[in-house]
Amino acid sequence: MKEINRQRRLLIAAAGMAAIPFARTSSAQAETASQVVPDTIRGTNTSFGPLKQIDAGDLSIGYAEVGPAGGKPVLLLHGWPYDIHCYVDVAPQLAKAGYRVVVPFVRGYGTTKFLSGATMRNGQQGAVASDVIALMDALKISTATIAGCDWGARSANIVAALWPERCKALVSVSGYLIGSQALNKAPLPPKAELLWWYQYYFTTERGQAGYQKYTKEFARLIWEQASPKWAFDDATFERSAAAFSNPDHVAISIHNYRWRLGLAEGESRYDDIEKKLATFPAINVPSITLEGDANGAPHPDPSAYAKKFAARYLHRTISGGIGHNLPQEAPQAFAQAVIDAGNL
Repeated sequence: MKEINRQRRLLIAAAGMAAIPFARTSSAQAETASQVVPDTIRGTNTSFGPLKQIDAGDLSIGYAEVGPAGGKPVLLLHGWPYDIHCYVDVAPQLAKAGYRVVVPFVRGYGTTKFLSGATMRNGQQGAVASDVIALMDALKISTATIAGCDWGARSANIVAALWPERCKALVSVSGYLIGSQALNKAPLPPKAELLWWYQYYFTTERGQAGYQKYTKEFARLIWEQASPKWAFDDATFERSAAAFSNPDHVAISIHNYRWRLGLAEGESRYDDIEKKLATFPAINVPSITLEGDANGAPHPDPSAYAKKFAARYLHRTISGGIGHNLPQEAPQAFAQAVIDAGNL
């Protein structure tokens, strides 16, 4: 139990500590990698244009695709409660650089739907990450740079750790986010627990009913809490909020947080994946981790996870009041990290 508590404190309770800019190569040399990036392209775009749809695994996945069909593939993965518009300004920059950019709706968002009504509405980490592999298979993408924030960063971490042959390079906001039910059962100091208030709310029937009734209001509160210095307007929020009308959104969201605390069962077909993830495997692909200097969501300190990245690695802390939704708040920095990770 001491070891579980120690790891949990490092990975999550460090959210209350100041960020330590860190950069490292496989030779363990370190230098400061803090960046101040003007938001010169933030808010430039409002739409991806027509979306595409493809059957992949359990899902019919809706996704945006921009850039040349023969370009180097990049998958950009969003989290909760956001959507593909996290990358509405990132994707065009990468397309201009010659990348084939794929931005899928996560299960429970937008036009991504289950192919069968009988399939469990499962939000556990192994299931959500497996959707990424299914999508790559459906699109015949053998390997890609995979980048994400929030749930998307966790899925990107998992793909890089368990399927490194499918991941050319990784960009992850808030670093190493692979977890386990055992780890999440360990208590934190009260101030750290306070940051997870919504996780505990969701464990109750009142919380599920509240999220069902006030989905948009709840999501907007999380946006404000997680990015306290991001002055997003109503139109920006509403473009993403449309994705929450997916009929499975509430069920997937609630299951994700209940599963994390061991209060909901997963599916046995993901047991092997979860056993591997519970060992907190190292990531052995070139990686860049990013953090905003004003992230109001729970997040580990960069020094807590640096050793989990065993290949060529850089960390960048982005200054200027950048919060949790880093790709939408600092799209230029995020796009540059994707390009740089592929060249490490």
